[in-house]
Amino acid sequence: MAERVGFVGLGIMGKPMATNLMDAGYKLTVHNRSPEKANELGEAGASVANSPKEVAENADIIITMLPDSPQVSEVVAGEEGVLEGITEGSLIVDMSTISPVVTEELSEAVKEKGASMLDAPVSGGDVGAIEGTLSIMVGGEQADFHRAKPLFEAMGKTITHVGPVGAGQVTKAANQVVVALTIEAVCEALVLGSAGGVAPEKILDVLSGGLAGNKVMEVKREKFLSHRFDPGFRSELHHKDLGIALAAGREYGVVLPVTAIVDQMLLAMRKKGWGGEDHSALLRVIEDLSQHEI
Repeated sequence: MAERVGFVGLGIMGKPMATNLMDAGYKLTVHNRSPEKANELGEAGASVANSPKEVAENADIIITMLPDSPQVSEVVAGEEGVLEGITEGSLIVDMSTISPVVTEELSEAVKEKGASMLDAPVSGGDVGAIEGTLSIMVGGEQADFHRAKPLFEAMGKTITHVGPVGAGQVTKAANQVVVALTIEAVCEALVLGSAGGVAPEKILDVLSGGLAGNKVMEVKREKFLSHRFDPGFRSELHHKDLGIALAAGREYGVVLPVTAIVDQMLLAMRKKGWGGEDHSALLRVIEDLSQHEI
């Protein structure tokens, strides 16, 4: 008998991920705080629930994709939350990017209900969510990972079980450090080259062909060149993620000096009103400090 699947959180990432599950043949029960996106999936064949509790009552596996720890805690453990609707044997799969500590606390509450939990944050942005090519890093029991793996395969391309509950979030924190620092480095290179008289597209072409080549220059190329920073991944969310990484570094005694600098640059973006823009808009910070637009 096929697993019944629930999905809570249908934002920039969640909606295309849920759509890919439906395209793979899964019958979904969905919920979103603002009902418009849930209703759109309802028109495509999903069942629309009025609460996370109702999603859990009608699903064996419940996926959450939400902005931050407080939202996940509210949806899972709050009033009319998932915990009120799950039964013994249910599996919660949190694909949000949140604190590993919160993940571990929620996992314990889920266990008390006779259910289990995976943390499975993703990388790949809106493009990866739409194309079903996300990188998914999963923490939890091996048996739960194998149970959820067919769902992961409908949403992602690189699927890795990285360890016990919480390990997925630690891995995602490491991922977000690399992505943020790479974006910032590309932005510095673009402004330096442009100020020196080299066309930005030529800089990207040349750097892409050597050791400096990276996925950021491929995926964010048009945003850099057009200065249209409509969000694939909002900079304010990346700022939140670096906060998680810095807290983990403090917890584990790991020095993250450059991460701290980029964290402050992302904070500056929020203060300037750019927090809703794509994280590639870090380019604007370097341009602003340099008084030079590429």
